[in-house]
Amino acid sequence: MIEKVLIANRGEIALRVIKTCKALGIKTVAVFSDEDRNSLHVKNATESYYIGEAAPAKSYLNQEKILDVMLSSGTDAVHPGYGFLSENDDFARLCEKNKINFIGPSADSMNLCGDKMRCKEAMLKAKVPTVPGSPDLTKDAVDAEKIANDIGYPVMLKSVYGGGGRGIRIVNTDQELQDAYETVTAESIAAVGKSAIIVEKFLEKTRHIEYQMCRDHHGNAVHLFERECSIQRRNQKLIEQTPSPAVDEAKREEIGELVVKAAEAVDYTNLGTAEFLRADNGEFYFIEINARLQVEHPISEMVSGLDFVKLQLDIANGEPLPFKQSDLKMNGYAIECRINAEDTFLDFAPSTGPVPDVTIPSGPNVRCDTYLYPGCTVSPFYDSLMAKLCTWGQTFEESRLRMLNALNDFYIQGVDTSIPLYKTILKTDEYKNGQLSTDFLKRYDMINRLKEDIKNEIKEKQLPATAAAIMYSEFFHSKVQSSNRTNSNWKTHG
Repeated sequence: MIEKVLIANRGEIALRVIKTCKALGIKTVAVFSDEDRNSLHVKNATESYYIGEAAPAKSYLNQEKILDVMLSSGTDAVHPGYGFLSENDDFARLCEKNKINFIGPSADSMNLCGDKMRCKEAMLKAKVPTVPGSPDLTKDAVDAEKIANDIGYPVMLKSVYGGGGRGIRIVNTDQELQDAYETVTAESIAAVGKSAIIVEKFLEKTRHIEYQMCRDHHGNAVHLFERECSIQRRNQKLIEQTPSPAVDEAKREEIGELVVKAAEAVDYTNLGTAEFLRADNGEFYFIEINARLQVEHPISEMVSGLDFVKLQLDIANGEPLPFKQSDLKMNGYAIECRINAEDTFLDFAPSTGPVPDVTIPSGPNVRCDTYLYPGCTVSPFYDSLMAKLCTWGQTFEESRLRMLNALNDFYIQGVDTSIPLYKTILKTDEYKNGQLSTDFLKRYDMINRLKEDIKNEIKEKQLPATAAAIMYSEFFHSKVQSSNRTNSNWKTHG
């Protein structure tokens, strides 16, 4: 049985794993870089060990250093979180070789899931529908251009080793393809040291809908319902919700059966996610398996009543699933907003630096997974995600209103955030009516609507000149130094 878990990660996901381990009486081991010496996950773990410089390659991606800590600390299991080494089959194999329980799928299964072309072949054999595209890896840009002309533009160039929206480009012409091919290749090499490109038909006005899947070592498999992840920027998710407004009970069961087939097709164990594109005609197309715990897992926990990290630990311990598909029911509606440190008006560029003050929302059915505390720092070395704000309601409207109130209560000083954009989105008729698509921001001109919301707020509140100037400047880049902010009560939330 697992007695001590090393979390090969940082930030809010490390804290999330620590909380469940504490509740189960399992000891935890944190690792940290120079940048994270004062981080909450370091303080909350049973033991903490320094592993290197701030750059991920010298710390959180350094497999040998992390292995040294696992061996010296007596760790018997490792939880990879998401990002970093979470989908690195070499790391999973290193753990297996050293008899350390990797809390996730086997190295072989992860390798298969991580290779988009091999995974696609496995899905086709299992009769899981996939997006039309190249039958094999492209040889070069000329080969990719031929395939694109065969299936018709627009198409997507995708690195088979990509993930999290990286290594993907949508192209509409031969010239665009030539340029994008080099970019996707470079991104893939920079991320994982290798590149292999496929071409797929780009489906316009699609929804991104994913299914949480779960399979134990005894062959029992279930799905834990869907999440709608269509609101994105640069192919990366911003707002998720469950259930999806586009999935009824019959469709949920139909696609859920495909998800179980997908898990079996790649011999997947533990928790993972099967991701689909839903075309405008209602057809679902499998795109990939994320072989790890997802960022947005809290909203599925809220509607299922399950602790997913506990479930991961139980499966890793060899225990069979304690339920059948027929035992699982969805209860209510949940929404997650990813609170990112980024400047909405500068193409979501990262915003980093000290956070002198922060107020975390709370209240009935409000959950916030975050590493923030007054005096912390948002590092330029890591992902811009600072917090995951989640709300639950008996109805969608109750959950939406609860989220708006929580966003209003969320105060983060010192960095730009995505909070104002989310407040604008959640108030729109398009969002309330479930008119979602992966191009939601562009389709409904969300950035300009956010600008109008800011101007209207200044007018409606009749802010004094100084406060209005501060509020306006914070969004339109004539930054006012904090030392000159005489009316701090009007420092914009987010």
